[in-house]
Amino acid sequence: MIRVLIAEDQAMVAGALAALLGNQPDIDVVGTAHDGRAALTAVRTLAPDVLLTDIEMPGLSGLELATAVRSLDVPPRVVILTTFARQGYLRRALEAGVLGYLLKDSPSSRLAEAIRRVHAGSRVVDPELAGDAWGDIDPLSDRERQVLRLAGDGRSGADIAAELHLSEGTVRNYLSEAISKTGGRNRVDAARIARDKGWL
Repeated sequence: MIRVLIAEDQAMVAGALAALLGNQPDIDVVGTAHDGRAALTAVRTLAPDVLLTDIEMPGLSGLELATAVRSLDVPPRVVILTTFARQGYLRRALEAGVLGYLLKDSPSSRLAEAIRRVHAGSRVVDPELAGDAWGDIDPLSDRERQVLRLAGDGRSGADIAAELHLSEGTVRNYLSEAISKTGGRNRVDAARIARDKGWL
């Protein structure tokens, strides 16, 4: 049996995925988590063979989660299932060691087969995206990405500084760099551009 943990913040989608995969004779859904931090705890506790995760979740994104589980003694193989057909997301997923990247509008039979192939050590990328894997290179550093994501959510410089344990001047510097690298007019525009390209 292939033991699968589902990380998906929308309860209805998580339930549908669990039901779909639970009908497969060789797949056992061992749990679901509704945010990235809960998913990381569940991976440590349940030791699934495959982690099926969305990208945008509270706590940790699916990409951050994929990076975090790599440091475990026996990391699960990771499959990302997302609505986002963005080059930047796919590139970052591949760099994080993700073996599967599928879109949510893929046929359900493709998901089960992708999990089997990833469990066997193969890489599976949605055919619509395979040619896009090497598009624009993400110019942002991890810290610039964190700061820009919070700024794009409408957080003030002081709020960002407090959350990330940085000085306000350092936050301004990171934002300035991020605006320059994305070609944005301001922090909101830079965040929009970065989101559109899948860099956030």
